[in-house]
Amino acid sequence: MAISLAKGQKVDLTKGNPGLTKVTVGLGWDVNKYDGGQDFDLDASAFLLDANGKCVSETDFVFYNNAQHASGGVTYTGDNRTGEGGGDDEQIDLDLSSVPATTEKVAFVITIHDGEARNQNFGQVSNSYVRVFNSSTNEELIRYDLGEDFSIETAIVVGELYRHNGEWKFAAVGSGYQGGLASLVRAYGLDV
Repeated sequence: MAISLAKGQKVDLTKGNPGLTKVTVGLGWDVNKYDGGQDFDLDASAFLLDANGKCVSETDFVFYNNAQHASGGVTYTGDNRTGEGGGDDEQIDLDLSSVPATTEKVAFVITIHDGEARNQNFGQVSNSYVRVFNSSTNEELIRYDLGEDFSIETAIVVGELYRHNGEWKFAAVGSGYQGGLASLVRAYGLDV
């Protein structure tokens, strides 16, 4: 049974699941009534961060234009441009045994593509969540429902996988940002 987290909570991932190396982070959302005449395209991304909380190079940013990290440890599986349908809207696969040793943390974010230009924000999104499941068995291990705490934000850091004493843990973050993906890229030490 999956562990349900609230914002700020942390939980062991690998300690309670010995031998677990392949996990998938699924992200889902629904768009509230929106009549702006344009698609509402949310995107999942992952940032591989060093001990300083920064990306070492541009390749440490995994998203729709860089779908796989050079290590093979993190892979973005595809872009859902509407959020239609049930279940996860986008997923990121991880092979924890292949994530570089210099990576202390993997941050997972959801951003609204061209959100500011299209006058879209997370106040128009509902039922957003992140879940972590065992890729081999499809067993859901962790779930974090983000709730309706956002209004004008166009980017959200939803959660982080991080190393602690040789094990992987997951933290439910739920921090919103204005400025879309560009603001997060800069925050994680990359040039836009």
